[in-house]
Amino acid sequence: MRAWEVTGEAGTLGRVRLGERPVPVAGPGEVLVRVEACGVCRTDLHVADGDLPMRRRRVVPGHEVVGTVVEGVAQGRFAVGDRVGVAWLRHTCGECRWCRRGAENLCTRAQFTGWDHDGGYAEHVVVPSAYAYRVPGDLSPEQAAPLLCAGIIGYRALRRTGLPPGGRLGLYGFGASAHLTAQLAIAQGSEVHVLTRGAGARELALELGAASAGDAYDAPPVPLDAAIVFAPVGDLVPVALEALDRSGTLVLAGIHLSDVPPLDYQRHLFLEKRLTSVTANTRADGEELLRLASALSVRAAVTTYPFEAADVALEDLSSGRLTGVAVLSGWSAGG
Repeated sequence: MRAWEVTGEAGTLGRVRLGERPVPVAGPGEVLVRVEACGVCRTDLHVADGDLPMRRRRVVPGHEVVGTVVEGVAQGRFAVGDRVGVAWLRHTCGECRWCRRGAENLCTRAQFTGWDHDGGYAEHVVVPSAYAYRVPGDLSPEQAAPLLCAGIIGYRALRRTGLPPGGRLGLYGFGASAHLTAQLAIAQGSEVHVLTRGAGARELALELGAASAGDAYDAPPVPLDAAIVFAPVGDLVPVALEALDRSGTLVLAGIHLSDVPPLDYQRHLFLEKRLTSVTANTRADGEELLRLASALSVRAAVTTYPFEAADVALEDLSSGRLTGVAVLSGWSAGG
C-alpha cells in the first residue's frame, strides 16, 4: 500500500515522504480499515516537525481517519463493511488510577494514532476495535474526519470552560478545531467572539454566527465568561486572561504551546479567574461529540487535498494559508 511517513526534515515540504509499505495485519481485537478520508491536524505538523518528541521512527501520521472495515471482527462491535472513525487515542491501560476514575485521557501508558502507531496518511490503517467510532450515516467521510480530533478536542475544551447558559465565549485562533467549537457553542445559545490573525478566518467566523471577530491581540467588545486558546501561541495566554470577566475560565486546547510570558497576578489571575488545559480526550467525549455534531448540523469548512498532496496540505497549514480544515481524500481502490 501507499503511505506517507515522517522524515525528520522539519519545516519543509520534505517533512513527510510517500512510499510503499505492506498492508498492516489486524491482530486480536483489531480491525483493518481501508481509508476513505483523513483530516490534516496541527498535531500531525507537531509530530512531523519535532515539536513533540519522537515515539516511532518513520511513523505514518494522521489521526482523523474515516474508512471501511475490510478485515477483523472484534468484540462484536463492527463487521466487515462498517464505516468507522479512527481518532488520536488508541490505547489506555485500564489499570492506572486515572483510568480507574474515568479519566483515561490522562492514562500514564496511553498510546496514540499517528505518533506511537501508524496513522491514516495511508491506504489502510489498523485500530483496536474498542477505540474505533461508529460514524453517523448522515456525515460524509470528508465531513466526519475533522470531528475525530478537531471536533472532539474542541468539545472537551468547551466543556472544561464551564460556560454558563447564554455565556460569552472567546476563541483565540480560528482553525480546524475552533470553527467547529464555535458552531457547537452558538447552537447551544452562547455568544461567541473570535480573536484571530487571519482575515479569511474572521470572515468565516462571522458567516458561522460569531458576534464579533477581531485580531488575536485585540480586546473583545465585552468581558468574556470563558475563553479557549486554540492557537499554539503562549503570548496569547495573558491576553486572553485579561479579557476574562470575574470568575472566568481560560482553557488551553493545544497539545503544544510556545512559552507563556510572565503573568501579572492582579491583571491576569485575580478575581477568581481559572487557567486550565486539555489533554487528549476520552472515548466518551468522542461518542458524545459525534452525536451532537449530527444533531446540531455542525459542518466543517473543508478544503480537500488528494492523497498524493499530503505534504502540500501540511505546508499550507504551517504557513497559515488554510482556512477551516484540510482533509486528504481520493485514495485509490488498490493498495
